[in-house]
Amino acid sequence: MEQRIDISKVAPAGFRAVFGLEKYVQGALDHTVLYLIKVRASMVNECAYCVDMHTSDAIKAGESTQRLFGLAAWSESSFYDERERAALALTDAVTLLGRTGIPDEVWDAVVEQFGEEGAANVLLAIGTINLWNRLTITSRKQPVLAA
Repeated sequence: MEQRIDISKVAPAGFRAVFGLEKYVQGALDHTVLYLIKVRASMVNECAYCVDMHTSDAIKAGESTQRLFGLAAWSESSFYDERERAALALTDAVTLLGRTGIPDEVWDAVVEQFGEEGAANVLLAIGTINLWNRLTITSRKQPVLAA
């Protein structure tokens, strides 16, 4: 599959704006939680490029492959603490946003675990990776198979 467009070259100011939000969430959230959010949303969205990039980054940062593979069935797994589970539940709810919106119990669990500002940062991280997924899937950017 051939890449359709390179957003960073065609619309560099827009790309830098999205990257600015990315830098913000990288500084605002614990990296373990951020990696879990990025990988889970990318799995749900079937973004091969982002799954490849964020699992590789997470492994380099010390995350276990068992926990990364477990994200496919995180709600049935004991690999994640309550804080991570709250972030993952919100990731699923926002990524699969339906007409009914986000259930109160999902939002309330994130606020309980992260506080109001932390919950806002989790939501910004989820929104950011969903935007990256949509840009990457639409542009057909592909991961490169490691040698």
